[in-house]
Formats: sequence, structure tokens, C-alpha cells
Amino acid sequence: MPLPTYEVDVPIHNAAGLRGVHVFTGQADSRSAAVRHAHEVYDAARTAQAMGLEVPGRRPDGWGAHPPRPGWRLDWTAAEAGRWGEPLTWIHAGDAEDGFEL
Repeated sequence: MPLPTYEVDVPIHNAAGLRGVHVFTGQADSRSAAVRHAHEVYDAARTAQAMGLEVPGRRPDGWGAHPPRPGWRLDWTAAEAGRWGEPLTWIHAGDAEDGFEL
């Protein structure tokens, strides 16, 4: 049985004061594992970009990342993760521990 799909939302900002959210999705067995996987693929993408290498593609577990444009910073301490509901909806599943309702 495949692992559930999680969405990890990481606040992002730049020096000009613009803000947004960098979204990652992939399979994991918990919210903490999802954040860890998202951070791993993001770090790998940033490292590849800094070295002038091709950004790694999506892993078999669905996790993949592209680094943001230069000057943007992710706030990993404020990252939120939850089970991903329906593909194409970008709404967290109504999981009691997540506190989200569909």
C-alpha cells in the first residue's frame, strides 16, 4: 500500500517585502517526515543550482523541487504539512489531527 501524499507549505519572502508560499508534495508516513523530505529536495535543488548543475528531477516518492528566484528566502521554521486531499484541489484532507475540513 502506498504512503499517503502530503503537502508542505513553506512561507517565502524577499527583501522587497513580497511574500508567498512555496508548495511541495510527495509521499510520507507523517507530517514531520514530509517536511524533512521537502527540505531535502529543496536543499538538493539549491546546491545543484549553485554549482551550475541541472536541478534533480522528481524522486520516485513524488518529492521534487525547484529553487526560488535569487533573493527569495524560505522560512522552514514556519513550514506546515498536512495530508493532501484530492489531486488538483490543493486542499488538505479533513484529517482530525490536522484540523482541516473539506
